[in-house]
Amino acid sequence: MKAAKHEEMRKEYKREDLGKGIRGKYFKEYKKGTNLVLLSPDVAVAFPDDASVNEALRSLMKIAQQSTGLTRQRRKRGQIFIHDK
Repeated sequence: MKAAKHEEMRKEYKREDLGKGIRGKYFKEYKKGTNLVLLSPDVAVAFPDDASVNEALRSLMKIAQQSTGLTRQRRKRGQIFIHDK
């Protein structure tokens, strides 16, 4: 069976039955529920899918959290002093 061209519709569909489309009708709702970012082409080569991006970012967050090393020390009169290691 020959594949239909992209610009052709199936015979059972008629353009007039589909109505008029509205550009961006659900854009605001979609944008609320997702967080899209555009990767530069050189970065996209290293991260081909969302799973690899998420894994790398989680690793970076873990390293950053471990390297900040904020500690709490008690001072006289119960005051808390926060300093870097």
